[in-house]
Amino acid sequence: MRDGLAGLTLRGRAFLAAGVTAICCAVLLGQSTLTRIGVLVVALPLVSAFVIGRRRYALAVTRSVHPRLVAAGQPARIDLELTNAGRPSAGAILVEDQVPYALGTRPRFVLQGIARQWQRRVSYQVRSDVRGRFEIGPLTIRIADPFGLIELRRMVPGVAPLVVTPRTVVLPRIPVMGGWSGSGEHRPQAFAAGSAEDVSVREYRRGDELRRVHWRSSARVGDLMVRREEQPWEARATVLLDNRLRAHRGQGLGSSFEFAVVAAASLVLHLDQHGYAVRLVLADGSGADETSTAVLERLALVTTRQTAVIDVGWTGDQTRGGLVVAVLGGLEQRDSIALRQIRHDAGTALAMVLDVEQWAGRAAQGQPGPSPSVAGLGWRTVTLGPRDRLDSAWRDLGRASGRAAAAAGVASTRGGR
Repeated sequence: MRDGLAGLTLRGRAFLAAGVTAICCAVLLGQSTLTRIGVLVVALPLVSAFVIGRRRYALAVTRSVHPRLVAAGQPARIDLELTNAGRPSAGAILVEDQVPYALGTRPRFVLQGIARQWQRRVSYQVRSDVRGRFEIGPLTIRIADPFGLIELRRMVPGVAPLVVTPRTVVLPRIPVMGGWSGSGEHRPQAFAAGSAEDVSVREYRRGDELRRVHWRSSARVGDLMVRREEQPWEARATVLLDNRLRAHRGQGLGSSFEFAVVAAASLVLHLDQHGYAVRLVLADGSGADETSTAVLERLALVTTRQTAVIDVGWTGDQTRGGLVVAVLGGLEQRDSIALRQIRHDAGTALAMVLDVEQWAGRAAQGQPGPSPSVAGLGWRTVTLGPRDRLDSAWRDLGRASGRAAAAAGVASTRGGR
C-alpha cells in the first residue's frame, strides 16, 4: 500500500483532494449523499494503490547489441530478452529502455499476460550521426492502473555499450612510394662497392643497443657501425591526426576537427585494406600499433587537446623509410620544426591541410594553396575546405606522388649516364 500511495499521479492526488473536500463539505452542510460521493472518490485511488502495490515482478533483461561497432549514420539493432521469475499477473506493464538522446527516442513496449517463467524477445533499432561511446539501459518498467491514478516506476539493472565510429569515405587507390619498411630497419639499399660484410652493417643511430655494435667494421670505417637485423619486410603506415584545439575552427559536426577525424578514419581503412600495418598518432605523440578496428574505436572517442605544438617523440625506427599521412589543421611557423623532423624520418610524407578559416566563416584571401610551412619542407600536400571531397583530394595526392616518382626516375637515369 505504501508503494502504491508513493506512485500517486496528479490525477490521483486530485481525486483524493476532491474526495476529502466533498466529505468535509457534506459534514458541514449535513448532506449524506455528498458524503457517499466523497467516500467513493477517495476510495478509488486507495483501492488502485492497494492493487498496484501488490503486483510483484521479478523481471530480468539480457541486452545484446548488433553490431557493437557501427559507423555514424548506420543503424544498430538492440535485442532485449525479458524473463519473469516472480508471480504471474494479468495486468499490463509499459517497458521503456533508456537510450542517450543522440541515439533517438526511447523505445517503449506494452507487455501483457505475464506468467511465471514468462519469456519475451523484443528488438528495436538505434542510429546516431554523432560518434562516441554510448551506454544503452537500464530498463524502466512502468506499472499503472486503468484510470491513470497510480503509476509505479521500477528499474531493471543492466547496460550495454555501443561504439559509433566516424563516417568513412571510400578512397581511390593511388601510387604511394616509400611505404615498405622492416620492423626496426629501413629497406636496405644496394652498395656500388664493398664486401658482403659491409652490406650487413649500418651506421650507429641513437637508441641502438651496444650489443649490436660491429667493432671490426667500426675500426675500419672510423665510426660506430651496428649489425642489421634481417627481418621480414612489411608495409607500414602512420596516420597523424592534428587534434590540437588551437588548430581547428567551428563547432559540432560542422567543425574542421570532425572533418579531420573523418579523413583520418577513411585513411586508416584505406591503407589497412591495401596491406599496410597502420597506426594512428595524435598531436600529443600518443599512439600505438593497433588493428584497424581498434583505431576506429579510438577515433570514436578522440577529442581536441590543449597541445601547443606537434610532438615528434613517436618518430624513429617505426617511421624511418615508411609512409606518413598527416591530417593537419591550422599551422603556425613553429610547427615547421616538427614537420621537418617527421619528413626527415619518413620515406614518403603526404599531408591533407585543412583551410580552417573557411570553417570559421572567413573566406581565404586569394587562391587557396598548400601551406608554405608544409610544401616547403618536402611534403606532398593538398588543401581542403568544408565543401571539398576527400576522395578527390586523395587522388590529387596520388598525382603528386606519381610526378615525384617520375622525377626521381629521370634523375637516377641521368646519374647512371
